[in-house]
Amino acid sequence: MTDSMNYAVFLFPQALEALGEPVKPYLREAPGGPHIVCAEIDASGPLFGMTLVGKGPAGERLELELMVPVSMVRLVMSMHGEHEVGFV
Repeated sequence: MTDSMNYAVFLFPQALEALGEPVKPYLREAPGGPHIVCAEIDASGPLFGMTLVGKGPAGERLELELMVPVSMVRLVMSMHGEHEVGFV
């Protein structure tokens, strides 16, 4: 399989409210609710790590790591390819 693996991380509504404006640029909307799409996740400690991958203005690869308390995470779904979460 050549599709890239991504993860859709859904946070509790209270977590989204507590995180506020700083997390909003990283949220995607879907029928299942707002979520963060990550290339990698790490749930091995008290903080849930999410690695986001993007491109800079010159096309260079950029990585951003977000960490939130594990208790903020409601659901993690694995995705293949670039499709959105949800059904049409």
